Amino acid sequence: MSKPTPISGFPEWTPGQRMIEQFVLDKIRNTFELYGFAPLETRSVEPLDQLLRKGETSKEVYVIRRLHADAEGSGGDDQLGLHFDLTVPFARYVLENAGKLTFPFRRYQIQKVWRGERPQEGRYREFVQADIDIVDRDTLAPHHEGEMPLVIGDALRALPIPPVTIQVNNRKIWEGFFRGIGVTDPEAALRTVDKLDKIGPAKVAELLAETAGASEAQAKACLSLAEISAPDPSFADAVRALGVSDPLLDEGIDELVGVVQTAAEHAPGLCVADLRIARGLDYYTGTVYETQLRGYERFGSICSGGRYDNLASAGATSYPGVGISIGVTRLLGLLFGAGELSVSRSVPTCVLVALADEEHRPASGRIASALRRRGIATEVSPSAAKFGKQIRYAERRGIPYVWFPGADGAPDEVKDIRSGEQVTADAEEWAPPRQDLKPAIG
Repeated sequence: MSKPTPISGFPEWTPGQRMIEQFVLDKIRNTFELYGFAPLETRSVEPLDQLLRKGETSKEVYVIRRLHADAEGSGGDDQLGLHFDLTVPFARYVLENAGKLTFPFRRYQIQKVWRGERPQEGRYREFVQADIDIVDRDTLAPHHEGEMPLVIGDALRALPIPPVTIQVNNRKIWEGFFRGIGVTDPEAALRTVDKLDKIGPAKVAELLAETAGASEAQAKACLSLAEISAPDPSFADAVRALGVSDPLLDEGIDELVGVVQTAAEHAPGLCVADLRIARGLDYYTGTVYETQLRGYERFGSICSGGRYDNLASAGATSYPGVGISIGVTRLLGLLFGAGELSVSRSVPTCVLVALADEEHRPASGRIASALRRRGIATEVSPSAAKFGKQIRYAERRGIPYVWFPGADGAPDEVKDIRSGEQVTADAEEWAPPRQDLKPAIG
């Protein structure tokens, strides 16, 4: 077999990196549960007709097809696609299980998603997202939109990563502004504004004219709105100073003021109102979020989401919601690439039980079992080589302690192979220092 060629965009971490990822996921999961979010996992595929109506990401959907169709055809497999986010499958789940849920329904979901985009640093075709959403029946109180940044702020502060800034905006501000200045295609205009950081203001002005029919004055007004940013409610005065009037614009300003005030009270410095944030997905209808990792702003958002009112409905009943998602693989990929995350050892093992000879393997196994029962990760030496070789094996794997079973009634001894200190020990009582029990993430 020839050497395999890696597939771009499908990351496979080393064992050490995987331990870091699991540490990160555990911290995120713990924070989500502290806020009362319940776990959920949905299937990996959704009907294409659902995936293909959710905005510009539609072109990135991976389609599911069988290599060989059976005698009765493909069975509809060619009408399925891998989900590109976790919000669309969650909305479908709510519709299918509404009678079993208690509203407002709070759930978290940590799963892989797939997007057929061009791989680059921090962008993958297969990656893990960690989502939270709150959904209610018919109406969703706006205070939930202010809660989202607080959860994410706590989750990310629990990780050994640089500080973050959560940028918030409200789609109603933009849609009301478009109405107020007479832009006739607000959806096209909004998608164009969302590209501001990628292509710059001059190109955005051109595209506003081409795609949304905006005049030069209208495009200039849009760019003026996009320049407004403030860490407090003063952004509202700057918006009103532009002289544009519309009821939807006023509604969006009031909702965004509430989000910013909530963040300022509970997590000062976490959020900033940034009116250039639009989010490209069509289903957002209110507050939207993007999160910048300080020092990595050039790579874009590592956590985003927003309010959606029309994603899930059944007859006259709708299920509005708000959600936000951490791009776990994106975040880790950037930090791994910069060498910013490390682990103290590449295996969970804390103790290696040495082996005098194969006849004594059962005895060494009993010692290992006793240590494991007390929560100490332990393995037995793979061979009865000379003790020096067994110690070097532990060193190569980063295992800090080697346990030597006593011979002929002598007590057992355990050696810290980093310092060389060796002491007598009992497998029912001995414990390593707390910092050595598990690999340390830094």
